Amino acid sequence: MAPVAVIVGSPGAGKTSVGRRVAERLGVAFVDTDHVVEERAGQPIADIFVTEGEEAFRALEAQAVADTLAASQGVVALGGGAVLRAETQEALASCTVVWLKVGVPDAANRVGLNTARPLLLGNVRGTLSALLEQRNPVYERLATVVVDTSGKSLRQVTDEVIGAVRGE
Repeated sequence: MAPVAVIVGSPGAGKTSVGRRVAERLGVAFVDTDHVVEERAGQPIADIFVTEGEEAFRALEAQAVADTLAASQGVVALGGGAVLRAETQEALASCTVVWLKVGVPDAANRVGLNTARPLLLGNVRGTLSALLEQRNPVYERLATVVVDTSGKSLRQVTDEVIGAVRGE
Protein backbone atom coordinates (compact mmCIF):
# COMPACT_ATOMS: atom_id res chain seq x y z
CA MET A 1 0.00 0.00 0.00
CA ALA A 2 1.21 3.49 -0.85
CA PRO A 3 1.63 6.41 1.54
CA VAL A 4 -1.41 8.62 2.17
CA ALA A 5 0.61 11.53 0.77
CA VAL A 6 4.17 12.29 -0.29
CA ILE A 7 5.18 15.90 0.31
CA VAL A 8 7.70 17.45 -2.10
CA GLY A 9 9.05 20.94 -2.60
CA SER A 10 12.11 23.11 -2.33
CA PRO A 11 14.02 23.91 0.84
CA GLY A 12 11.87 26.27 2.87
CA ALA A 13 8.57 25.01 1.46
CA GLY A 14 7.57 23.53 4.83
CA LYS A 15 7.63 19.85 3.92
CA THR A 16 8.55 18.60 7.39
CA SER A 17 6.39 21.05 9.34
CA VAL A 18 3.33 20.52 7.14
CA GLY A 19 3.88 16.77 6.75
CA ARG A 20 4.15 16.24 10.49
CA ARG A 21 0.91 18.15 11.14
CA VAL A 22 -0.99 16.48 8.29
CA ALA A 23 0.01 13.04 9.60
CA GLU A 24 -0.97 13.97 13.15
CA ARG A 25 -4.40 15.21 12.09
CA LEU A 26 -5.00 12.16 9.88
CA GLY A 27 -3.83 9.80 12.61
CA VAL A 28 -1.06 8.22 10.55
CA ALA A 29 2.72 7.95 10.84
CA PHE A 30 5.07 10.62 9.51
CA VAL A 31 8.46 9.91 7.96
CA ASP A 32 10.97 12.51 6.77
CA THR A 33 13.42 10.78 4.43
CA ASP A 34 16.17 13.26 5.35
CA HIS A 35 15.96 11.90 8.90
CA VAL A 36 16.08 8.32 7.57
CA VAL A 37 19.29 9.16 5.69
CA GLU A 38 20.83 10.73 8.80
CA GLU A 39 19.90 7.75 10.97
CA ARG A 40 21.32 5.25 8.49
CA ALA A 41 24.52 7.24 7.94
CA GLY A 42 24.95 8.07 11.61
CA GLN A 43 25.67 11.70 10.79
CA PRO A 44 23.89 14.89 9.67
CA ILE A 45 23.32 15.48 5.97
CA ALA A 46 25.71 18.46 6.01
CA ASP A 47 28.47 16.14 7.25
CA ILE A 48 27.68 13.55 4.55
CA PHE A 49 28.12 16.29 1.92
CA VAL A 50 31.48 17.28 3.41
CA THR A 51 32.90 13.79 4.05
CA GLU A 52 31.42 11.80 1.17
CA GLY A 53 30.12 14.31 -1.36
CA GLU A 54 26.75 15.08 -2.87
CA GLU A 55 26.65 11.99 -5.12
CA ALA A 56 27.12 9.66 -2.13
CA PHE A 57 24.38 11.54 -0.30
CA ARG A 58 22.04 11.25 -3.31
CA ALA A 59 22.61 7.48 -3.46
CA LEU A 60 21.81 7.13 0.26
CA GLU A 61 18.79 9.37 -0.23
CA ALA A 62 17.46 7.36 -3.19
CA GLN A 63 17.62 4.14 -1.18
CA ALA A 64 15.95 5.76 1.84
CA VAL A 65 13.17 7.13 -0.36
CA ALA A 66 12.59 3.77 -2.08
CA ASP A 67 12.47 1.91 1.22
CA THR A 68 10.18 4.49 2.84
CA LEU A 69 7.74 4.66 -0.09
CA ALA A 70 7.52 0.86 -0.11
CA ALA A 71 6.88 0.58 3.63
CA SER A 72 4.93 3.69 4.68
CA GLN A 73 1.17 4.04 4.76
CA GLY A 74 1.37 7.48 6.34
CA VAL A 75 2.71 10.84 5.23
CA VAL A 76 6.22 11.02 3.78
CA ALA A 77 8.30 14.19 3.27
CA LEU A 78 11.10 13.95 0.73
CA GLY A 79 14.28 16.01 0.66
CA GLY A 80 14.07 18.82 -1.87
CA GLY A 81 16.40 17.21 -4.41
CA ALA A 82 15.16 13.62 -4.06
CA VAL A 83 12.80 14.04 -7.01
CA LEU A 84 15.68 14.57 -9.43
CA ARG A 85 16.53 10.86 -9.61
CA ALA A 86 14.69 8.81 -12.23
CA GLU A 87 14.06 5.89 -9.88
CA THR A 88 12.38 8.21 -7.38
CA GLN A 89 10.23 9.75 -10.10
CA GLU A 90 9.12 6.27 -11.15
CA ALA A 91 8.31 5.28 -7.55
CA LEU A 92 6.22 8.44 -7.12
CA ALA A 93 4.06 7.66 -10.16
CA SER A 94 1.69 5.57 -8.01
CA CYS A 95 1.57 8.03 -5.09
CA THR A 96 -0.46 11.08 -4.14
CA VAL A 97 2.28 13.70 -4.50
CA VAL A 98 1.67 17.05 -2.82
CA TRP A 99 3.90 19.86 -4.07
CA LEU A 100 4.27 22.67 -1.57
CA LYS A 101 5.00 25.47 -3.99
CA VAL A 102 6.99 28.38 -2.57
CA GLY A 103 8.60 31.48 -4.01
CA VAL A 104 12.19 32.57 -3.40
CA PRO A 105 11.36 35.33 -0.87
CA ASP A 106 9.27 33.04 1.38
CA ALA A 107 11.72 30.14 1.07
CA ALA A 108 14.70 32.37 1.87
CA ASN A 109 12.93 33.82 4.91
CA ARG A 110 12.10 30.32 6.16
CA VAL A 111 15.55 28.77 5.75
CA GLY A 112 17.49 31.88 6.75
CA LEU A 113 21.18 31.14 7.03
CA ASN A 114 20.69 27.54 8.15
CA THR A 115 24.06 25.82 7.75
CA ALA A 116 22.41 22.41 8.05
CA ARG A 117 21.36 22.92 4.40
CA PRO A 118 24.62 22.39 2.52
CA LEU A 119 23.28 23.36 -0.90
CA LEU A 120 22.23 26.76 0.41
CA LEU A 121 25.50 27.97 1.89
CA GLY A 122 26.62 31.36 0.60
CA ASN A 123 24.12 33.35 -1.45
CA VAL A 124 20.86 31.86 -0.12
CA ARG A 125 18.50 33.77 -2.42
CA GLY A 126 20.59 33.18 -5.53
CA THR A 127 21.00 29.50 -4.79
CA LEU A 128 17.30 29.06 -4.00
CA SER A 129 16.39 30.83 -7.22
CA ALA A 130 18.59 28.44 -9.22
CA LEU A 131 17.22 25.39 -7.35
CA LEU A 132 13.63 26.47 -7.99
CA GLU A 133 14.35 27.05 -11.67
CA GLN A 134 15.82 23.55 -11.95
CA ARG A 135 13.36 21.67 -9.73
CA ASN A 136 9.97 23.38 -10.12
CA PRO A 137 9.27 21.75 -13.52
CA VAL A 138 9.96 18.33 -11.94
CA TYR A 139 7.76 19.05 -8.91
CA GLU A 140 5.00 20.28 -11.22
CA ARG A 141 5.19 17.18 -13.43
CA LEU A 142 5.09 14.78 -10.47
CA ALA A 143 2.44 16.59 -8.42
CA THR A 144 -1.09 15.31 -8.15
CA VAL A 145 -1.85 18.18 -5.75
CA VAL A 146 -0.30 21.67 -5.74
CA VAL A 147 -0.56 23.90 -2.66
CA ASP A 148 0.89 27.39 -2.99
CA THR A 149 2.31 28.27 0.43
CA SER A 150 3.00 31.95 -0.34
CA GLY A 151 1.71 34.22 2.40
CA LYS A 152 -0.14 31.37 4.13
CA SER A 153 0.16 30.18 7.70
CA LEU A 154 1.23 26.67 8.59
CA ARG A 155 -2.36 25.92 9.60
CA GLN A 156 -3.76 27.18 6.28
CA VAL A 157 -1.32 25.06 4.27
CA THR A 158 -2.01 22.02 6.47
CA ASP A 159 -5.77 22.47 6.01
CA GLU A 160 -5.36 22.71 2.23
CA VAL A 161 -3.22 19.57 2.07
CA ILE A 162 -5.66 17.60 4.21
CA GLY A 163 -8.59 18.78 2.09
CA ALA A 164 -6.81 17.76 -1.10
CA VAL A 165 -5.75 14.36 0.26
CA ARG A 166 -9.32 13.68 1.39
CA GLY A 167 -10.67 14.87 -1.97
CA GLU A 168 -12.60 17.78 -0.47
